[in-house]
Amino acid sequence: MSGYDIERYLNVRSAYGASFGPHGERLSFLMNTTGTSQVWTLEEPRGWPEQRTFYDEQVSFASWSPERPELIFGMDEGGNERAQLFRLDAETGAIENLTEMPDAKHRWGGWSHDGERFAFTSNRRDESVFDVYVQGRDETGEEAELVYEGDGWLSLSGWSPDDSRLLVSQAYSNFDQDLYVLDLEADEPALEHLTPHEGDVRYQSASWAPDGEGIYLVTDVGEADTLYLAYLDLDSGDVATVIDGDGWNVDGIALDDDTGRFVCSRNVEGYTELTVGEFDTDDPTAFETFPEPDLPGGISGGVSFDPDAERFALSTSGDTVNTNVFVVDLESGDANRWTNAPTAGIPRESFGGSELVSVESFGVDGRSPSARGTPEESHAGLEVPGFLSLPDDHEEGATPVIVDIHGGPESQRRPSFSSVKQYFLDRGYAYFEPNVRGSSGYGSDYAGLDDVENRMDSVADIRACVEWLRDHPAVDPDRIAAKGGSYGGFMVLAALTEYPDLWAAGIDVVGIANFVTFLENTGDWRRELREAEYGSLAEDREFLEEISPINNVERIEAPLFVLHGENDPRVPVGEAEQIAEKAAEQGVPVRKLIFEDEGHGFSKLENRIEAYSEIADFLDEHV
Repeated sequence: MSGYDIERYLNVRSAYGASFGPHGERLSFLMNTTGTSQVWTLEEPRGWPEQRTFYDEQVSFASWSPERPELIFGMDEGGNERAQLFRLDAETGAIENLTEMPDAKHRWGGWSHDGERFAFTSNRRDESVFDVYVQGRDETGEEAELVYEGDGWLSLSGWSPDDSRLLVSQAYSNFDQDLYVLDLEADEPALEHLTPHEGDVRYQSASWAPDGEGIYLVTDVGEADTLYLAYLDLDSGDVATVIDGDGWNVDGIALDDDTGRFVCSRNVEGYTELTVGEFDTDDPTAFETFPEPDLPGGISGGVSFDPDAERFALSTSGDTVNTNVFVVDLESGDANRWTNAPTAGIPRESFGGSELVSVESFGVDGRSPSARGTPEESHAGLEVPGFLSLPDDHEEGATPVIVDIHGGPESQRRPSFSSVKQYFLDRGYAYFEPNVRGSSGYGSDYAGLDDVENRMDSVADIRACVEWLRDHPAVDPDRIAAKGGSYGGFMVLAALTEYPDLWAAGIDVVGIANFVTFLENTGDWRRELREAEYGSLAEDREFLEEISPINNVERIEAPLFVLHGENDPRVPVGEAEQIAEKAAEQGVPVRKLIFEDEGHGFSKLENRIEAYSEIADFLDEHV
């Protein structure tokens, strides 16, 4: 053990969210040096960065104007996710609130190419739907033009090369979207539907082709189980494959619509593989490739081109590599680290890596376990991937384990840097991060295996993982704890109620305890999307009540720690209040910690220190 406390580990910094200035001479990025992510700028690699924003609240993004020394950034208040848009003058440092409507959400849609306007979607008119707005760079929020009234979850994918149209996406669920074009020059702008389809089809990461006559996107339209890069011809509606994922998801594309240069990422077993290229001006499905950059860590994303598309910036991370921004020369592939996010004096070589493992769970041949069945009662066959990290100098048969379950549920645990994981590895805990059925990254079939009536099948996968851990030679089978946030918090509570004999402790961070009250009280703009995954209140209420941990709380045996943010708009704080109260009434040792200035997670350093200090004490006491 190094002896560093949790405060030291939580002071390991991250730099990400890069954006090039209009002449390529400056790079902005987000970094959490002050405890919450703020806007910083650099003029040279590893130079002395200049802090540009000074808020207690976390900045969510920053985007430079293509023409002027100014940028727009987003920020909410207290984690309420009602982001406002602000303009920062990079010369004077002056900051102006461009939206000034604190009761509404504002979702960034990008600058026009001339830098005179920007677009966004917002639920100003009706909290449950998003409309499309265009606003002049020097106009106030009330002067924003409502150019299209939406009827669902709309977001923007950018301006056409001539700034006459916007590319609009509508989401029905995480696995079903549509794309539209909105002609801003029409007398009455209306959406032109580009992707009519039946069933669930993903249309994501859409970008205009340089000539404005087509769209590049990732999709699984057709018979594909995984996402591939495609070109959609606007005249014919034809979709042509550009890059096949070869059994893995193409995550997305970043495209410079002046030059046709692009960076495309593929998710292979949780690791990033990049394709860097330039599209042929005569054949939009053909391209030449440039060298793939050699980046540390294995996880990369957030690409931003400089104005000439000769370089691109991106952030990179890994198990043992804290997140930093690199700038890559497109033609040579040479990568140069620009930011110097520090590790709080903790030697980088002390960070522990993970091993990709596979756990056999029950199969999918028509027999599922009941809500309280066991995997061994069903046919074996499904392989559940996960990442296992063991502490240095672990003692055989005596190592406690934290099973950290991701949220989503359509998310994926990848081997990126986690200061919390490194802290617990240093304290002698093993760390296991499963990607149970329902996780993304392994195809749409795998991701759909936990939908609605199959919800508890993913919880049974957790049992299979724990049984596998109990047989591991390094692990103490009596000292296994469950930890998870958001939907992962539900998984913790469900695992404690369904398989109470497996656990030494459980930690529920902003988790769902009761699907009915969660769906009734979550943000109006989210309810339809969440019902598509979990089931609807109208049609599935009885089933939702059956699987809700609050209704099986008498089965919990392990000590429970519940943490939440008072302002959480996704999973309301009442979920924490009710499970803590009911579990305590059953005689379960319960801790509860509510932060009045946080939302869906903990963004402020002082709160993170308090939360994880108490989690460490809780685990030391019970595990």
